[in-house]
This record gives sequence, C-alpha cells and structure tokens, in this order.
Amino acid sequence: MLSYKESLKILKETNALIEGHFILSSGLHSPKYIQCAQLLSKPEKAKMICESLAEKIKKEFTNIDLILSPAMGGIIIGYEIGRILNLETIFAERVKGVFELRRNFSLKKNSNILIVEDVITTGKSSIECSKLVKKADANLIGFACIIDRANKKSEIKEKIVSQIQLNIPTFNENDIPDDLKSIKAIKPGSRNL
Repeated sequence: MLSYKESLKILKETNALIEGHFILSSGLHSPKYIQCAQLLSKPEKAKMICESLAEKIKKEFTNIDLILSPAMGGIIIGYEIGRILNLETIFAERVKGVFELRRNFSLKKNSNILIVEDVITTGKSSIECSKLVKKADANLIGFACIIDRANKKSEIKEKIVSQIQLNIPTFNENDIPDDLKSIKAIKPGSRNL
C-alpha cells in the first residue's frame, strides 16, 4: 500500500495537483486544484494509486455487490477499482442537471453499493448518486475516492475510504484572501462547462 508521501509525490509528478486560483464546482475558491484526469491519463501511475486504494477498500468493505460512479470524474477510477476487485461497475450521468442511470444500468434491490469517485470535496456528486441507491431500495455501504479533501465539511455521513486526504483551504466569494484575489480565477471543474 502506498504511503501518504508516495501518493502525494505521484499526484505532483502527474500534474494532478496544481496551484493557482480556482473556482470549484461547489462555487468555493481554492489555491489548489486536483485534476485527477491528469493522473488517470498516465496508466502506470494511476495503476499504483488504484491498487493501493483497492487494498484499503478490501480492508474496509467485505460485501460489495456493485460499484457506482458519477460521470465524468468517477468513471475511470470506478472502472479501475471494479477491474481490480472483479466487481461490476456502472456510472450515473447528468440529464438536465440531475444524475440518472442510463444505458440500461440498474441497481438491484437490497444489493450492496459502493460509490467510487475521483475526488470528494463537498460530496455533492456522491450524495446525488446515493439518492439513486436509496430510490432503488439498495444498500449504500460507503464511499471511496482517490482524494478526500472534504476535511469533514461534506454532508456525507457514511464511511469514506480514500487513498489520500488533503487539507486544502477553500473560501467563499466574500472571504477570498488578498494573495488569492491577485490571481485570475479559473473554473476547471466538469460542472462549470
């Protein structure tokens, strides 16, 4: 299993952890942004992270029937974790701004679902996916992600298993520090397109 230091090194080497002034999908501002697509575009580095995360998942969850991931960011990591753990993996995608299961994907009643994401900040996408689990009368057993940057600020009450936790500050629009205000803000998230 990779250590915190080894995981952080991989994130930096792959440019998955970048610095600047970012407006996150939540609307919060941050001096750092996690772009897991950069990590996942380098298969050998991503494999190391995913294998380590899969080990953690196996230790924490023993009864997973299916992995559900939110599109876009969670699709690749969900697939890779599913491949490693030999589990069926599906994804939810937004239709008119709301997550739905399409492509004949479904959740079986009473099945045990693990939601897998790339990054959890506020937990909004994961919580939206959990509503699909509840609607199907399936069991949400928890969440897993490469990076947990929620710092206990998300509304997620279930267990979150992550490869790495990062404490990256976020700021409301009216509380942005002066040094961050001097940098042009960009919106890199998938919900900001």
